[in-house]
Amino acid sequence: MPGGGRWWRAVAAIALLLAGGCASFSPPSSNSTKGSDVPAAAPSAPRVLSAADAREGPCIQTTHGCIALNPDVTEGTVKRTICVPGYTKSVRPATSYTNGVKAKLLTEAGIDQSRIGDFELDHIVPLALGGHPRKLSNLVLQPWEGEHGAKRKDSLEVRMHSLVCHGEVGLTEAQACIAENWELCAAKYKRH
Repeated sequence: MPGGGRWWRAVAAIALLLAGGCASFSPPSSNSTKGSDVPAAAPSAPRVLSAADAREGPCIQTTHGCIALNPDVTEGTVKRTICVPGYTKSVRPATSYTNGVKAKLLTEAGIDQSRIGDFELDHIVPLALGGHPRKLSNLVLQPWEGEHGAKRKDSLEVRMHSLVCHGEVGLTEAQACIAENWELCAAKYKRH
């Protein structure tokens, strides 16, 4: 079919936009005032939408859109899902899937494929907190290094997982915190 490649790219771009707009790379933005960890404008509290409310399953509604959640992980199932050792390995998508999505997002962001190793395909709500493993609204490119990098966020993900599994923070609160603005979440839940 002539022009089929362009048609497919247009359909894919529209699908990404409909998926919540979170599947494209954009420089991290700050919701804080200069020199302060206080948000400039307090967004409305994120909330979990049930599968009946959301079009494609449960999600956490944020100011960025609806971030897909794993329907098997709820406040009532954390002890037999995310808090079981090896859980994330059991739901993590294959590298062939994640590398394909990563390459697609790099292309859409205008980033040369030779830089694929500079980025992680990040789960906005981590698998360890019940984020959906494969839905594009829960996937975003994130640089590995730097102030806004994946290595820094990974530390927060481990901390939040521990707090949820020890009953110190509710699952929905942790999901909402990390999905809305993980950097402000890291400031809120600093290591003591």
